Amino acid sequence: MPLLVLALVGFLVLPIGVTAPIPAEAAQDALVQGTVSALVAPASGVRPEEAPMSLTVKLTAYNAVPGQTDNTPFITAIGAFSNPEVVAARSRDLASVLPYGTIIKIERTGYDTPSCRFSQVKPQIGYRVIADAMNPRITNTVDVLLDQHKQVWVDGRMVNPALAVGRCSEVSVTVVGHTNIASIPSSQTELAALVDGTDHLAER
Repeated sequence: MPLLVLALVGFLVLPIGVTAPIPAEAAQDALVQGTVSALVAPASGVRPEEAPMSLTVKLTAYNAVPGQTDNTPFITAIGAFSNPEVVAARSRDLASVLPYGTIIKIERTGYDTPSCRFSQVKPQIGYRVIADAMNPRITNTVDVLLDQHKQVWVDGRMVNPALAVGRCSEVSVTVVGHTNIASIPSSQTELAALVDGTDHLAER
């Protein structure tokens, strides 16, 4: 009799929301089938369910050389290759909105000025992947990695594209997708294909 009373009391005081744990096999099956969405990492590329987010930032440019980075200029802050065709850095205050792996589109509608020659380097910018970080003292800035071996015309002379950019204000940065930092595209062609949805690096 006492055993029956204890069983009834236990039944009455159990919270209604208590459920049995999912067996390990069922959890594994759910992961394989993609039904446990919270545990499945998003695929690379554009996430159509997300509205594009735009920021107004300052824009600068740099080269993968010790004087402008650190003593490992060919390795970014996340350990990726410093590829001047696709890599960009962002100031640390933008880390929450532009985490590593974010694919961005950079635009500026204002006219060039002596301190900002955006139009001179625009063809070299394209889409960019956030894969590096800037000095902590810099804020609200995106820094585009450009090839130190290329040159553009500025005021009748040839200069490095990073010097041509200078410091631009009122630059629009739009998030257009995400990619796995372990498989960052190596060219603008691959990056554009990823953004356009014609390539899926996560499946490689």
